[in-house]
Amino acid sequence: MTNQAVDKQRESLASMCDERARMLQDQFNVSMNHLQALAILVSTFHHSKSPSAIDQTTFARYAERTAFERPLTSGVAYAVRVTHAEREQFERQQGWSIKKMYSSKKQSSPSPGPGDAEVREPAEEYAPVIFAQDAYKHVISFDMLSGNEDRENVLRARESGKGVLTAPFKLLNNRLGVILTYTVYKTELPPNARPQERIQAAIGYLGGIFDIEALVDKLLHQLAGKQSIMVNVYDTTNERPISMYGSNDTGSGMYYKSTLNFGDPSRKHEMHCRFMQKQPWPWLAITSSLGTLVIALLIGYIFQATVKRIAKVEADFQKMTELKKRAEAADIAKSQFLATVSHEIRTPMNGVLGMLQMIMDTDLDTTQQDYVRTAQASGKALVSLINEVLDQAKIESGKLELEMVPFDLRTVCDDILSLFCGKAQEKGLELAVYVSDQVPETLIGDPGRIRQIITNLVGNSIKFTERGHIYLTVHVIEEVMPSLDVGTGAQYANTLSGYPVVNRKRSWENFRLFNRELNSCEMPFAPVASDSVNLIISVEDTGVGIPFEAQSRVFTPFMQVGPSIARIHGGTGIGLSISKCLVGLMKGEIGFASKPQVGSTFTFTAVLTRACSSGNENKPSEFKEISALVFDHRPVRAKVTKYHLQRLGVQTESMTDLDQYISKVNFGLQVAKLVLIDKETWLKESHSMPMLVSKLRNKDQRDSPKLFLLENPKSSVMNSSDISREFHLNVIMKPLRASMLQVSLQRALGGIDKVNCRNGVVGNSTLGSLLHKKQILVVDDNIVNLKVAAGALKKYGAEVTCADTGKKAITLLKPPHSFDACFMDIQMPEMDGFQATKRIRVMERDLNEQIERGEVPPECASVQRWRTPILAMTADVIQATYEECLKYEMDGYVSKPFEGEQLYREVARFFQNQDQVQ
Repeated sequence: MTNQAVDKQRESLASMCDERARMLQDQFNVSMNHLQALAILVSTFHHSKSPSAIDQTTFARYAERTAFERPLTSGVAYAVRVTHAEREQFERQQGWSIKKMYSSKKQSSPSPGPGDAEVREPAEEYAPVIFAQDAYKHVISFDMLSGNEDRENVLRARESGKGVLTAPFKLLNNRLGVILTYTVYKTELPPNARPQERIQAAIGYLGGIFDIEALVDKLLHQLAGKQSIMVNVYDTTNERPISMYGSNDTGSGMYYKSTLNFGDPSRKHEMHCRFMQKQPWPWLAITSSLGTLVIALLIGYIFQATVKRIAKVEADFQKMTELKKRAEAADIAKSQFLATVSHEIRTPMNGVLGMLQMIMDTDLDTTQQDYVRTAQASGKALVSLINEVLDQAKIESGKLELEMVPFDLRTVCDDILSLFCGKAQEKGLELAVYVSDQVPETLIGDPGRIRQIITNLVGNSIKFTERGHIYLTVHVIEEVMPSLDVGTGAQYANTLSGYPVVNRKRSWENFRLFNRELNSCEMPFAPVASDSVNLIISVEDTGVGIPFEAQSRVFTPFMQVGPSIARIHGGTGIGLSISKCLVGLMKGEIGFASKPQVGSTFTFTAVLTRACSSGNENKPSEFKEISALVFDHRPVRAKVTKYHLQRLGVQTESMTDLDQYISKVNFGLQVAKLVLIDKETWLKESHSMPMLVSKLRNKDQRDSPKLFLLENPKSSVMNSSDISREFHLNVIMKPLRASMLQVSLQRALGGIDKVNCRNGVVGNSTLGSLLHKKQILVVDDNIVNLKVAAGALKKYGAEVTCADTGKKAITLLKPPHSFDACFMDIQMPEMDGFQATKRIRVMERDLNEQIERGEVPPECASVQRWRTPILAMTADVIQATYEECLKYEMDGYVSKPFEGEQLYREVARFFQNQDQVQ
């Protein structure tokens, strides 16, 4: 420890000494640079100008005014080079004779006064001072070559072309100093000029006097008022160093030496540093020795206790090892259980959803289509609930990942409304969705996760709402940034159902994105140029609200607002927790605003990607030239109806004043083709409605407007039926969805596209062109699954052959055969899909080897390489299953229950180019 203390002191001394040496050297270099600049100034304005632009007065005044640039110099002077032949003319021009500079012992300074100077004896050349700072005006006319030290300085300076220093000598103030000399040349010389060339080109010499003692004193004063170290500066050019600063008392003990570089390579300087006071005794080392003894005694005691604890720790380790094995086994069992249960549930669900899809392909009326579509949406919701079980396991293990696929958010919202419309009608709730026009038609993201979040929020709203409405809205963040208020969120009177709602602004006011933008002084939010789309989605309800004391734990897993509410409404309490996790994966935030007995509004953001889409490809062409008028005294509800009509391409207007429209009809103005009247508005304006119906239908019997009554779920069915029968109105049940509204309008207009209105599948013609007359083998041990898969493929024109075992599949796919593709179930008795695929690939490799050897059978004469596309078809959605499919050389993956879009994605890779099949 003593050695460490000494090393630390030595490092500290070295650091302080090097710091002072570096600062002294830097300050000296600054003054040197300004002296060199002054030499350039004399060369430019004295020697290069005719007549000279500088005289003694100008030089002295400039030197005094720029002295702050040379804080270390006490004076400057300039001497010109004069040969013996030029002496007489030079002295006549200057008006004085060249004097001799004495450096004998009789003189107390190197520069005697003018009265004591003698005339310089003849010599080959002279260096008389012609300009000098006011403090050194007495040196004017003195020959710098007449002094030994000055002569040596001048000769070395003009030969080297650099600044040179004299040895330390006493200045007029009895302090030690040095003279720095620069040479002025008549022409600019190259860096590699020879010494003789430099001597011939020299025309003058600029000298600066440095007070070394004042320089070091100033430096040490800048560092600190009280110095902890003693500093000495030496000129070590000769064997015997010359002290330039500091006392001669070197003392004893630790010292450090730093090298100084003042720009003159022929002279060497050093700085020596010592501590002013002796270092104290290493008490820490002494006390540490005593402490070590105490610690040794404690270690002995601890060692004794440790020996006793080792046996117990080993026993605990054995126990923990056993528990770890149990936990790992339980985790494996849990994963296997989830995979098995999800597969067993999804298998019958495949049959349910498949049969519902087949029913939708039959000729159904509007109500039947609505029932079947709702049942299908419920089945899909059940499948999503099964996936939530897997999601919870993935969240716990940190393996939850998002998909990046194109999807239509408006269709997702319609499906969610279809799922909950039954519950909403049972409670008499108004259920509606509105998606802003700024939201792109097609987005890239994970539609299943977005559906899961919105489904959870809407389900909670319906669960805790007994009157009023549930309103789902979707906007881009750019729309809400300027005002931080969307739609009716902050208006209590103007709402979907007329009931007051909470200010939805409070549901997102704590979002980091909004706070960051609000605190800036930028202009309102401008659309970004990238493909990213920032969505803000809100679910507003008029339910019981959340008590203030329970709002802090809303997103806590397995937490309920209260025991009584949990018993009434049920639920596990993990939906909002999973939703918050999913929102975080989408780089978004989630928040809410709630007031008891008023309602709640949940809002979340998500970052998605804009997909390349024309924007109008899904709008039916038969509605593009049709205009519609919506009567509704509630503007929010009218906006929702207008939104759904515009999605179909209908040109829509909304009105609240019925009498004003009747006046327009009386004047013969243009009448809309479709007139939609809300049931609540009809009852409110019941005295004027018969007149409106009469005016519209008497205007033109052949092409009179079609009247529709928008049925509110809280109205009685009997009352609605009476109105529709009396006035021959078409009834459209809420909540409004594009597909349902499309069918209703088509039936009223008399032009029904049965294919589109039955199932709403997009891309049937494309799939039909791909699969038409294709020979496809479907292998599944479940009869229902065989029917569903065969029915789905036959719908698109394929010729399907069914097999219920892997062995039959091997027999049918033994090459050569006529099948274009095979859908293979994975989990089958006797031989699963993996083993069957493996056997099939072996047979294909054998045939390919025969083709390469030229032993090709006649049936394969036109085939260069045989390979049948095999797509896995399973209800197991664990990632490991997909990896197994690739391992056994399967060509694709279709999860059950599968739909037309998913089927198209897989088969398009094989059937788009017919020459690549087989």
